[in-house]
Amino acid sequence: MLAPDFWPTVGVNVGLIAVYAVIGAVLMYIGWFAIDLTTPGDLRGLVREGRPNAVVVSAAGLVSMALIVVTAIYISGGGFLAGILNTSIYGLVGILAQVLAVRGLEAVARLDVDGCLHDDRFTADSAVIGAMHVALGLVVAVAII
Repeated sequence: MLAPDFWPTVGVNVGLIAVYAVIGAVLMYIGWFAIDLTTPGDLRGLVREGRPNAVVVSAAGLVSMALIVVTAIYISGGGFLAGILNTSIYGLVGILAQVLAVRGLEAVARLDVDGCLHDDRFTADSAVIGAMHVALGLVVAVAII
């Protein structure tokens, strides 16, 4: 036998899942555009052309953004409005921190990001740039906690 509050609880939780999914998707879109805008060249175009390094860097960037967004949702606690605000604010600040940190690390490492992304062959630079994205995404995600 189901508890009397089973269906109302399920309804509220399904609604929360839907709201957080939408906020998470919006933050991921913002993160993707932030990566695209701050990366030399037309990252989206290079991915569409099938440039392997652009694909590696983009995929790593998306994974790093997902780590930040998931952490922002995870710590969102509190009531509904507080949770939405926490997720949105920490997600946006985390995305900004991620983009700036990756661009800074690329500059310090003196990598030719533009040349790497345009190369038709896989290069080790894209693996390093991708690792920077994921590593800094983890750092930013833990900083949110």
